[in-house]
Amino acid sequence: MAHPGLVDLASARVGGKALVANDEFFAPRGNLLKPGPAVFIEGKYTDRGKWMDGWESRRKRGPGYDWCIIKLGIPGVVRALTVDTSHFTGNYPESCSVEAAVIAGNAAPNRVATAGEWREILARSPLKGHAQNEFNVPATDDRFTHLRLNIYPDGGVARLRVWGEARPDWKRIGAAKKLIDLVAVANGGAPLASSDEFYSHPINLIMPDRPANMGDGWETRRRRGPGHDWTILRLGHRGVIEQAEIDTTHFKGNYPDGARTDHPTRAPSGRRFSHAPSSPPTSATRCA
Repeated sequence: MAHPGLVDLASARVGGKALVANDEFFAPRGNLLKPGPAVFIEGKYTDRGKWMDGWESRRKRGPGYDWCIIKLGIPGVVRALTVDTSHFTGNYPESCSVEAAVIAGNAAPNRVATAGEWREILARSPLKGHAQNEFNVPATDDRFTHLRLNIYPDGGVARLRVWGEARPDWKRIGAAKKLIDLVAVANGGAPLASSDEFYSHPINLIMPDRPANMGDGWETRRRRGPGHDWTILRLGHRGVIEQAEIDTTHFKGNYPDGARTDHPTRAPSGRRFSHAPSSPPTSATRCA
C-alpha cells in the first residue's frame, strides 16, 4: 500500500474534474484524473500528432509555462502528490509546481483562476520522464478544494494523484438524518493496511457507485495454507454501526467462503465487537 490512510482526492471516480488548462493541443486535460495507469498504443495518431493518454501541451516558443486547474472530488488535506509521466519520454516537462486554494461554490472555468487565494504547496521540482514522480507536501491541516498544476515549460503528464485525508462537511452530512456510510471514501474513510493486494486494492471497497467489473473490487491471491485475508479500514467519523453490507458482485468462482467485520472500541471493558452476515456470501450478491 503506497499511501496508507490516504486517498486520491482528485480522482475522477470520486468526482474530481480538470476544469481548465491554458493549452491542451495534443491531449486533453481530463486524462490526468482517469483511474488506472496510462496506456500507450503504438501507431495511434490524431490529426494533431501522436495520441497520448495524458495531458499534453504544444511546444512553447517563448517565455512562460503551462497550467491546469483541478477541482478535487473530495475537499481535504493534501499530504503527497504523484506526477506520473508514464510514456512521456522526449516530451515530458522539465519541472512542475503545485498550488492550492479554497474556492466556494461552482466558479465558472474561465474565472476559477482568480476566484481564490492560491498557495504554493509544492515548489518547482524536477521531473523524470516515464516515471512516477513522488512528492511529499509540507505538513499542514489546511483544507483545500482546488489545485493548480504548473508545468515548465510545456509537455505531457499522464496522471496526477493527489494523496490526502478527506475533510467532508459533517454538519451537512449529519443534518440529513438518515443512515450514513461511515467508511465511504467521500465521507473520510480510508484503507490503512491489508494482508494481500495481489489482484486489486482494498480502496475499491469504499469507492462510490456500483462496481463496474471484477477488477473494481478487492481480490487477493489464492491461499494455499491456513489463515485468512484481511483489510483494515478507517471510518471517516466515529459512529454507531447499525448495518454492514458485503458486496460480491462480479465475483463468481472466486468469492470468499465467509466474512466477518471486527469493530474495536475504546469502551472501558476493552471488548471487541464483531458483525458476521447471517449466512456466508454467495456468488455475485450483496449481503447485509
